[in-house]
Amino acid sequence: MSAEPTKNNNGATPPPASNYDESKREWEIRNAAARTTGMKFTTLSGEPVDALYTPDDVVGMDFQRDVGFPGEYPYTRGIHPNMYRGRIWTMRQFAGFGTPEDTNGRFKYLLAQGQTGLSTAFDLPTLMGRDADDPWSEGEVGICGVSVSSLADMEVLFDGIPLGEVSTSMTINAPAALTLAYYLAVAEKQNVPFAKLRGTLQNDILKEYIAQKEFIFPPKPSVKLVVDTMEFCAQSVPQWNAVSVSGYHIREAGSTAAQELAFTLADGFEYLEHALARGMDVDAAARTLSHFFNSHLDFFEEIAKFRAARRIYARRMREKYKAKDARSWMLRFHTQTAGCSLTAQQPENNIVRTAYQALAAVLGGTQSLHTNSMDETLALPSEKAVKIALRTQQIAAYEIGVVNTADPLAGSYFVESRTNEIERQALEYLDTIESLGGVIPAIEAGFFQREIADAAYRYQIELDKHEKIVVGVNDFVEQDEKVDIPILLISPEVEKKQRKRLADLRNSRNAEGVETALRNTTAAARDGKNMMPYFLECARAYVSLGEVMRALETVYGTYIETSVF
Repeated sequence: MSAEPTKNNNGATPPPASNYDESKREWEIRNAAARTTGMKFTTLSGEPVDALYTPDDVVGMDFQRDVGFPGEYPYTRGIHPNMYRGRIWTMRQFAGFGTPEDTNGRFKYLLAQGQTGLSTAFDLPTLMGRDADDPWSEGEVGICGVSVSSLADMEVLFDGIPLGEVSTSMTINAPAALTLAYYLAVAEKQNVPFAKLRGTLQNDILKEYIAQKEFIFPPKPSVKLVVDTMEFCAQSVPQWNAVSVSGYHIREAGSTAAQELAFTLADGFEYLEHALARGMDVDAAARTLSHFFNSHLDFFEEIAKFRAARRIYARRMREKYKAKDARSWMLRFHTQTAGCSLTAQQPENNIVRTAYQALAAVLGGTQSLHTNSMDETLALPSEKAVKIALRTQQIAAYEIGVVNTADPLAGSYFVESRTNEIERQALEYLDTIESLGGVIPAIEAGFFQREIADAAYRYQIELDKHEKIVVGVNDFVEQDEKVDIPILLISPEVEKKQRKRLADLRNSRNAEGVETALRNTTAAARDGKNMMPYFLECARAYVSLGEVMRALETVYGTYIETSVF
C-alpha cells in the first residue's frame, strides 16, 4: 500500500518531484524561446515580476503561521471570519465643496443614493487653520472642499443629518482636534450622546511632514494634540476613530507600495508609543486608531500590500506592544482609489481605472471604500460623476460575486509570493526608521522625503521612456481631444457668503465668552494639558478656527520645513 502523498504549505498536492522538476525545466526552455511584447514586466513599484510562479516561490511558508483563516491571527486573510458575508464594506464617498449649505445638499443626495457613510472634504483655508475672511484665504474659500470657520458652519453642514445614525469621516489634520470639537458641539445640540457617535478623524499629522505638507505647528506639539484626541476619545467617544493613519497621501506623493505600507505603519506605531508614554493602556489606545490606504493601478501588488499590512500589524501589536485584546491586533482600514492615477485626457477611462482599483481593495479586505469620480482631475466631482463612482462600488458588492468568499486569491503562488516580498521590504524600512531614532528624527533628516522622491522619479522616467503606458497620455492618444463632461464650478459668491456669515457671527456672539475661552485655551497649552475640553469650550463659545490656531501659535510656534534636496 503506497504512502499518502505529502501536501505543500498551501494544502495542494504537488506532482512527484522528478516529474515536477523535469516539467519545470521543459517549461523554462519553452518560455525562454517564446516571443514577448517587449513590455517592461515590473510592478508599478518597479519590482520585477516573473513569467510564472510555482510552489518554489512559497517554500518555507507555513499555512497556519503565515496565511491562516479569516478572522484569526495574523489576519492575513481579513479581520472577520466571513468577511463581506456578514457586512458589506462601508461605501463612503468623499464630499465637500463651496458653502456648508452646498455640501449639506451633496451629503443628503449621496445618502439618498445608498451611500452608507459620510466623508467630509474641507477647503484649503480650513485645512491650514485659516478663517474664510483671513487674507491668506482669498481665492481659495470653498474651492477644494467645504469652508468651515466655526461651529456655525458645522451646524449648517450637518443640518437635518442625525449624527447618532450616520458614520462620519473628516479629512483634516493640523486643526483636526478643534474640528472634532465643533462636531461634538453639533451632536450636543442634537442631544446625541458622545458615546453614540461613530466616525473617523484623519488627524494624521506625521504624514503631513512626510508627504502632504499641510502642517501648522512643529512635529512634537502636533503629535501631542493627536494623543490628546486619542485619550479623549478613548474616555468619552468610544466608537470614534481618533486617528486615521494615512498612507494614501504618501502613495499619492509617489511612493512605492512597500514604502506606503511601512511609512504608514511607522506613523501609527509612533502615535501609539506617545500614547503609552502618557500612560494610556495599549488596548485602549489601539482602539482609537484606524488606517487609510491607497488602492493603486497594479492589481495584484495592491492586494498583496493589504494582506501584508494586516500580518505585520498583528504581529507587532501582539509581540512588541503586548496588546492583550485580539481587536488590538486587527488592522482596520479605509481605502480610496488612486487619485494620482486619474487622467485629464479621456476622463471616461477613469471609470475603468477606478473599478479595477476598487476590486483590488475589496479582494484585499478593506472595511471602507471611496471610489474616485472620473472628473476629479478637472474639478470637484459633479453629481453624475459621483453617482457613477458610488454605483461602481454597488456593482462590486451586489453583482459580480466577490463578496461570496473570503480572500479568494489566498494560495495563489503569485499573490502569496508578492505578499511575502512586500512584507520583507516593509520590515526593512521599519528597521531603518527605528535606527534613525523614530519617525520624527527621520522626518527632520529628510529620510521619507528622499525615498518618496526617488520612487516618483523612477516611475516618471519609465513613463518618459515609454516603458510604462498610461492610456490616453503617452499612448493611444487622441489628437485635438474635446472633453465633453459637465464640470462643477465654484462661484466667487461662496467666499462672499462665508465672509458675511463670519462677520455676522463675530457681531452676534458673546465677546466675553470668546475672550475667556481663548485665554483658557492658551493657558492649557502652556501647561501641557489635554486640549480637547478647552477646544470644546471654544466651540460652544463660537470661537473661530483661525482665532484658536493663532492663539496656539503663540505657544507652539510654527514649522518651516528644511529643504533636503
